[in-house]
Amino acid sequence: MIEILLVEDDPGIGRGLSIHLQTEGYQVYWAKNLEEAKTLLPVNRIELVLLDLGLPDGSGLDFLTRIRGEAFKKPVIILTAQTEEDKVVEGFERGATDYVKKPFGTRELVARIKAALREPLLREESFRYGELVMKTKSRAVEYKGQAFDLNRKEYEILLYLVQRAEQAVTRADLVQAIDKDAEIFDRTVDSHVSHIRTKLRKAGIEDIQIAPIYGIGYRLEKT
Repeated sequence: MIEILLVEDDPGIGRGLSIHLQTEGYQVYWAKNLEEAKTLLPVNRIELVLLDLGLPDGSGLDFLTRIRGEAFKKPVIILTAQTEEDKVVEGFERGATDYVKKPFGTRELVARIKAALREPLLREESFRYGELVMKTKSRAVEYKGQAFDLNRKEYEILLYLVQRAEQAVTRADLVQAIDKDAEIFDRTVDSHVSHIRTKLRKAGIEDIQIAPIYGIGYRLEKT
């Protein structure tokens, strides 16, 4: 099920959209302010964000800038009553995927959501750390142009670490990266990490390592 983060302080809009999108087959996490959004985004497998601009604890545009800076590449659709051209342009410049003017029809919004979710499938996204490159569409992993194989769970773990390179990542975070609904234990994550390390060494990667962080988890770093 595709997971959507809805950031909307209006209770009528928030409740109504949540119910409607759930009937369309989406899992909706409703954040009523930016603080809740900051909590919900990293702990769920969010595939799309619906973002109001006028929020009680800050600017939706500033939040958009922040998450784009933190390597969140999924579609973000702005929901707002602001129609000034400068605001619309600023939203796109900060990384918005689409812009929907309030009031809007739910059929139109669902159509825009489907279109936004389709678009990334048409292009290859790459994430790089040093000479290590991971491609999201083909799921290719390369080091200095040479490809090597990872299974699905290994790929998801390494991609999560690459996207958060040089940051401490908990084992719980890596469980979420593999499958948030699965019952996966810390030792299973450790086993996957061990296999990734072996494959990195076999690929001749000596300048990048997955370092253990005692009592926390792991960090991808340069040696």
